[in-house]
Amino acid sequence: MHQPSSTPRPSIYYRYQVHAPWLPSAHAAQARQKVVIAGSGPAGMVTALELARHGVASVVLTSELQLSQGSRAIVFTRRSMEILQQVGVAGRMTEGGLPWRYGNSYYRGRRVFRMEAPHDEDDRFFPMLNVQQQYMEEHLYDACAAHPLIDFRWGNKLQSVEQKDGHALVTVDTPEGEYPLQADWLVAADGGRSGLRTAMNLQMEGSSYEGFFVIADIQIDLPLPTERLAFFDPEWNPGNTILMHREPHGIWRVDYQLPPGETPEDALRPESLKARIDAQLAMIGHAGQPWEMDWCSVYSARTLTLPDYVHGSVLFTGDAAHLLPIFGVRGANTAFQDAQSLAWHLAFVVKGLAGKALLANHSAERVGAAREIIDEGGKSTRFMTPPSRGFRLLRDAVLSLSLTQEFVRPLYHWRTSRPHEYTHSALNSPGDDNGLFTDGPAHGAPPRNVRLGADEFLLDHLGGGFELLYFTEADAIPAPLQAVLAEWRARGVPLRVTAVGAAGPVAGADQVLADA
Repeated sequence: MHQPSSTPRPSIYYRYQVHAPWLPSAHAAQARQKVVIAGSGPAGMVTALELARHGVASVVLTSELQLSQGSRAIVFTRRSMEILQQVGVAGRMTEGGLPWRYGNSYYRGRRVFRMEAPHDEDDRFFPMLNVQQQYMEEHLYDACAAHPLIDFRWGNKLQSVEQKDGHALVTVDTPEGEYPLQADWLVAADGGRSGLRTAMNLQMEGSSYEGFFVIADIQIDLPLPTERLAFFDPEWNPGNTILMHREPHGIWRVDYQLPPGETPEDALRPESLKARIDAQLAMIGHAGQPWEMDWCSVYSARTLTLPDYVHGSVLFTGDAAHLLPIFGVRGANTAFQDAQSLAWHLAFVVKGLAGKALLANHSAERVGAAREIIDEGGKSTRFMTPPSRGFRLLRDAVLSLSLTQEFVRPLYHWRTSRPHEYTHSALNSPGDDNGLFTDGPAHGAPPRNVRLGADEFLLDHLGGGFELLYFTEADAIPAPLQAVLAEWRARGVPLRVTAVGAAGPVAGADQVLADA
C-alpha cells in the first residue's frame, strides 16, 4: 500500500497543508474516465483547468498529500501570466509576487551588462514575476478544487498502466490499497523523473551537461532591488557562475556552480553551504549578515525531449515530455504553454469535434517548441557551464573582452523564455499572407494583449475556443462570413466573433470592442 508522508514539509515562510487522501472505499465504483492526469505540478493542474474551461472533466492523481517542497520555479514570464489569467489565478499570483524587468551581469566584480526587458504602461503584466512555486501550486489547486469538472485525488499513486483497445487501464495505489481505473486518455504530467516515461521505455533525445549547481533559498534582509544578478568568475568561486534572485517573504535564491569533481552530497553538507553563501554575501558587500536556510538542492542542466509526445492513449507534457535548462526561465514557463496546447487539442478530440490525428499536431507543435528552446537554451547553458576546454576558452574570451568592448556584452543575455510561434503548424492557413498584416501577429503567433481601457485588455475577452477578430466600422458582419460561421457552429465548434472598431452593436458579432 502507498503510504505518503503526513508530516508537513519544513519551511521558514510557507505553511504546508496536509490533505486527506482520496480512498476508494469512500467512493462509488469507478466509471471509465474521459481523461486521467498523472501528476499535480504546474503542467498537470493547468491541463486540468484548461480542459475544464473547454467542458471536459478530468481526474488528477497525485502521490503526495501536500504541495511540492521548496520554491523550485520562481520566475514566471508575461506569457505565463497570460495563460494563468485564462485559468483564473493570475490575480493571486500578481498580488503576492515581485515584478521585475532588469538583469545585471558581473565579471570579476565589474558590471559588464544590464539586461532590460521591454515593458510599457499598455502591458497588463511585467516581463517577469518572482513568486515561489508553492504559492503558484496553491493557487492552481484552489482553482482545481473549486471546479466541478476536476476530481483531485491526494495520496493516489499511479502504479502501472496498460494500453488496450484504444484506452488506458491504470492501477492506482492508495493508503488502503490498489484500485483499477480506466481512461480514454492518460496525461503523463509526472515530472522530470516520470515513472510513466520509464515504464514505457521511452528515450529522450538531446544532451546532458556535467556541471552542477547548488540551489539554495535563504531568508535574509538585503536592501537590493528585484533584479536578476549573475556573477561570472568571482574570486571565491573562480571559473564558475553564481545567480541571485529576490523572492517574496524575505527569501533570496542563491545558485552557484560547483567545481568539477565535487559531488552533490559534499556540496550539500551544512558547512559547505554556509562557507559558500557567506562568501557570496561578502562579495556583494554584506559580510556577516545573518541568514537562515529554507531549502536547498542540486541541479544539472539538460536539453532533452521525447521525439513524440503522443504514445497511443498516453500523452506526455511538461517535464515528463522534456527536460530544459533553467537558464532563461524555461522550465515551468514552457510547461504552461504545453498544457494550454494539449488541453484544447485533447478537448476537441474528447468532444468529437476532431479525430485523434489532431493530437499529432499538438505533438509536432510542442516538440518543435522544445527543440527551439533546446537550441537557444543549449547556447545559454554552454555559456554558463562550458562543457569542454574549447567552449571554456571561447566563453572566457567573451568575458575578458566584455571589460572593454561593448559589442560582446549582449552575449550575456541568455535569451529569456518567450512565447513560441507555431509558424509551421498544420492548422495554419496554407497561404502566407503575413506581408499583408504587417502590424499584427504572424501565422501561429499569440495575440498581443493590447490595452482597451483603464483595467481592460484584449485577453480579458478571449479564451475557451476559436476566436475571430473582425475589424470593422460597419453595423453588421457580412452575410457570406456569417454563413461560414453558422456552418462551423452547426458542427459544434466553439467559435466566437469579436467585432473591433465599431461605435455601436454589430449584427452577427458576439461582442464588440473598441479599437485601441
